[in-house]
Amino acid sequence: MAQKPSKAGPGQRQQRVAELVRHALADVLQRGDFQDPVLSSHVITVPEVRMSPDLKMATAYIMPLGGQDEAPVIKALEKNRRVLRQEVARRVNLKFAPDLRFFRDETFDEADRIDALLRTEKVQRDLEPAADPDAAEPETESGH
Repeated sequence: MAQKPSKAGPGQRQQRVAELVRHALADVLQRGDFQDPVLSSHVITVPEVRMSPDLKMATAYIMPLGGQDEAPVIKALEKNRRVLRQEVARRVNLKFAPDLRFFRDETFDEADRIDALLRTEKVQRDLEPAADPDAAEPETESGH
């Protein structure tokens, strides 16, 4: 029986498998057993992997250390996708080895964008305690 996709996000199994794939992929990339000069010359982090509901597609978000040479690294990962898939399959016990897709991790960019927004003059002005013009000053008793 097929499971309906949840609007609440990925299920527990999807998350667990994604984390297993992330660890396996990071391990493979860390060992650097590649004939590819781009992959063997870069330290690549894998902050997140997302699995499709049927667990047949793994989308890996990657970032070369220091954010250097992102495009060549992603291109090299795509070129070596078959070997990476085989290595991940050896490390993760699944019925099917998931296909791998690689994208640049943009969470750091998003965090920088939000940080920059929070530092804008308009936001800072809104964060400062301001005198409320509608608030009446506390009245003092005038000895009636």
